[in-house]
Amino acid sequence: MFSEKTIPYEALNRADLLEAISNKQLQLDILLQLTQAINSNIKKNKLYQMFAGFLKNDIGINQMALFYSENNLWECIKQFGLNSIFPSGISYNLLEEYDSPTLLNEKNQNSLTKEFDAIVPVFHKDSPIAYLLLADFRDKEIAKEKLEFIITITNIVISAIENKRLFKRQIEEDRLRREMALGTEMQLMLVPQVLPTIGNHQFASIYKPHSSIGGDYFDYIPFDHDKFAFCIADISGKGVAAALLMANFQGYLHSLIHKQPILQDLIIELNEAVIRTTKGERFITCFIAEYDRNTKMLRYINAGHTPPVMVMEDKIYRLNKGSTILGIFPNLPSIEIGEMQLDHDCLILSFTDGLSDISNSNGDFMTDDIIEQFTWANSNLSAKDFNKSLLEQVNLFIGDLPYPDDFTVLTCRILA
Repeated sequence: MFSEKTIPYEALNRADLLEAISNKQLQLDILLQLTQAINSNIKKNKLYQMFAGFLKNDIGINQMALFYSENNLWECIKQFGLNSIFPSGISYNLLEEYDSPTLLNEKNQNSLTKEFDAIVPVFHKDSPIAYLLLADFRDKEIAKEKLEFIITITNIVISAIENKRLFKRQIEEDRLRREMALGTEMQLMLVPQVLPTIGNHQFASIYKPHSSIGGDYFDYIPFDHDKFAFCIADISGKGVAAALLMANFQGYLHSLIHKQPILQDLIIELNEAVIRTTKGERFITCFIAEYDRNTKMLRYINAGHTPPVMVMEDKIYRLNKGSTILGIFPNLPSIEIGEMQLDHDCLILSFTDGLSDISNSNGDFMTDDIIEQFTWANSNLSAKDFNKSLLEQVNLFIGDLPYPDDFTVLTCRILA
């Protein structure tokens, strides 16, 4: 603050005393009008206009520029008396040289402030949020005395604007939290909470969304008494939009798997449904398989998804036959159905690319070779024990680093 001495009222003559009282009354009126405007929740543009009016008409400032921090830039949000080419939307590191109200002279001016007589910074905690630049005082003699009052009303106005901004941000964050909570709840309802470990097949899953709402999906669907289908998918994007697309995808899949169990027709209708829903703005990779317990035949289609790893009789297979991703082409360019006769015990590891995207502190990734060798070495385990070992291996590999993306695994063990 400035250290100007205040002249006692007793030392003033009658005319000066009346002028001092008039000035104090004017300041009180300004403070009252500002308080009433803020309490009535006046819009910020009108508050800026009122503030500028006080400076120009009541205090006698001929030139003013008010900078406010917006999106990490110093924006000139209000000015008067300056030429039209005065800068108003770039980053001003020059402003941040000043950490207290300063009367400017040739020694402490820079290229931005050289045309001004005073600068008043406003801080929120330890960070500057606004700067007021003033020039061309009508009454040079009382300029210093009035600066203290200018500092006061500037802090009042900027604090009110900052409170509005923080309140608006709080409302938006609360809305987003409610939206995310709803999306998370919806997403958890879409994936099976319990997977079967009965008869000749076992399923187990690992489901770790990167954020509260991820884009990964998996499912198990029994149908036609002796058949079941399982699926894993990766939906582009995150958040509620991805959760809604997941809900649509799940609904179509469950409906079509019972109505249209032929995989080729199923994938065509799924692609058409995704196109209708997203208008080509999002896409889905997925792996869908069906198994017939009577014939021991596994049929599958891979729509642009990371090929699952299957181990049978100590041999490693990648289930990569299928089509392109869903949601891009109105008509899938080509479709190939994969078939595997499962006459021996086997283990199938299907996963999203969040697994292969995992890296350690050395920059090494969970490559396909690592995943294949781990699957081969642990293929004799139950689905549940396999996933437990896999998660331990992943955590050992990644250390203290976070998962880079959604990480989902669906493991199926079929006993011949």
